[in-house]
Amino acid sequence: MHLFRQYSLASLCRLFIFPVFVILYCESSVAQNVQSGEKLFDTNCAGCHNFKQDGIGPQLGGLKGVVDRTYLTEFIKSPKAQIDARVARALDKAKKFGTVMPDFKQLTATELDDVVAYILDKPAPIARISTGKVALENPIAPTIAPSAIALNLQKIMQFPFTNKTQPRTRINKMGFHPITKETMVADLQGKIYILTADNQPEVYFEATEHFKNFINSPGLATGLGSFAFHPDYAKNGLVYTTHTEPKNTAKADFAYADSIPVRLQWVVNEWTVDDPSSRVLTGKPRELLRVNVVDQIHGMQEIAFNPYATPNSMDYGLLYIGIGDGGAVEKGYPFIARDKNHVWGKVLRIDPTGRTSTNGQYGIPKSNPFVGKDGLDEVYAAGFRNPNRISWAKDGKMLVSNIGQRQIESLYLVKPGKNYGWPDREGTFLIDSTDNVNNVYPLPKNDARYGYSYPVAQFDHDEGNAIIGGFEYTGKQLPPLRGKYIFGEIVRGRVFYVNLNEIKEGTQATIHEFPLRLEGQPTSLKELSKASKVDLRIGQDAAGELYLMTKSDGMMYKVIK
Repeated sequence: MHLFRQYSLASLCRLFIFPVFVILYCESSVAQNVQSGEKLFDTNCAGCHNFKQDGIGPQLGGLKGVVDRTYLTEFIKSPKAQIDARVARALDKAKKFGTVMPDFKQLTATELDDVVAYILDKPAPIARISTGKVALENPIAPTIAPSAIALNLQKIMQFPFTNKTQPRTRINKMGFHPITKETMVADLQGKIYILTADNQPEVYFEATEHFKNFINSPGLATGLGSFAFHPDYAKNGLVYTTHTEPKNTAKADFAYADSIPVRLQWVVNEWTVDDPSSRVLTGKPRELLRVNVVDQIHGMQEIAFNPYATPNSMDYGLLYIGIGDGGAVEKGYPFIARDKNHVWGKVLRIDPTGRTSTNGQYGIPKSNPFVGKDGLDEVYAAGFRNPNRISWAKDGKMLVSNIGQRQIESLYLVKPGKNYGWPDREGTFLIDSTDNVNNVYPLPKNDARYGYSYPVAQFDHDEGNAIIGGFEYTGKQLPPLRGKYIFGEIVRGRVFYVNLNEIKEGTQATIHEFPLRLEGQPTSLKELSKASKVDLRIGQDAAGELYLMTKSDGMMYKVIK
């Protein structure tokens, strides 16, 4: 006791209280790092990764104590550098997922530390009980053969960079002005460009000038999603756009249980243009509908009118809307996409000039397949994970490309009221949404009882990671392309076709790959873009001629003789 009295109160504080403050400070600092890392992860990583199961990239839960912190930091900074250095884990992931994520060298050292802190804070997902089913390792064994027909490319232009890192642009959809026939291209960052006669981009529409709540992140497809002109545009001046806003910006017309998270909202708007020949979209939008989504993936990828519908047909002036599952299946809510009374995982068809919907802002076509039946009136077809492109052939075939989970990429011949399987089928294969949805299995012997419709063309991830839909070639400059539906693969930038006369329900059309040439020399879009992810998009001008666009570098190429 005598010895203890020799210490002053200040000394005691230093001995006992100060260390407690240090511990509390450190815990607070770590918590702040994790919180900051979560925001960075949502913006930069969540489009491809989660902590429950593999998606475009691997799930990242449970890495603490398994993966070295320094390796993880260096991998995020530059995955390619780790692969080039022959680091075993990096090589294994590249082989398994068939793609390499972009560098994140733009992140500061502090930001990298925060992202890594957030990732390492996440526990491993709960192990699933094995169902005993044996997954298929190579669902589609035959490979896609090269065609004798090569596509000759001509560089047209490079779009202004709207990103500081790859993809340098987010050019996503090409169309044309109904009056002037000028080519138009939308960038997810919020712009629609109209090209001059000498292929100079001028801004036709800037989303940030009209929507104070417009967002273009997080997510690979968040932002200005699509645009479409009404077939009577020359008379009524109606234009339609889709875009994203934060959750709870306004009451959604289509929502689900409050206990399920909402990441953001997709919105469809109508614009009335006073001068249809105008090269700038002005006026005030009229909101048609608003949809909540669970995550930033698989949202509202496409809106389109049937270009071959005549004024006397029941399809004339009806707007088709492709809505994916919104990430619901990967987040553990497969029933959201499966429910026939929900919009998610569906292709909708509405009359934008009508007023018979529940919210009174659009019409329900009486010819829609579920009107007066069990199912949502707006639904035209169901069973899609991510219906990213809708197009029509001249003979009336409606074709929808659908990005798959981890195994199968599909092209569907869509008919009203049909169900194309998701989240219980991926292509012509079974998946189990209660188990690992990255696996596929043979169809059950009693499959016919379920009534699913299947793709008219499909390929597996040996060939590519994500399908991108295209068009029937209708131009005059390239006769060998007539009668062909041309589409591609987003990540690797491969360009394919199927013969339209082979597209029939219940059969699989043969997929062919176009070799590519530039200035007479063999090439590839991966070589031209110098990117690990090409981000291919396919376009068609007013004359029906074919274009290829690469988001990674903002380039547009025309296919020429």
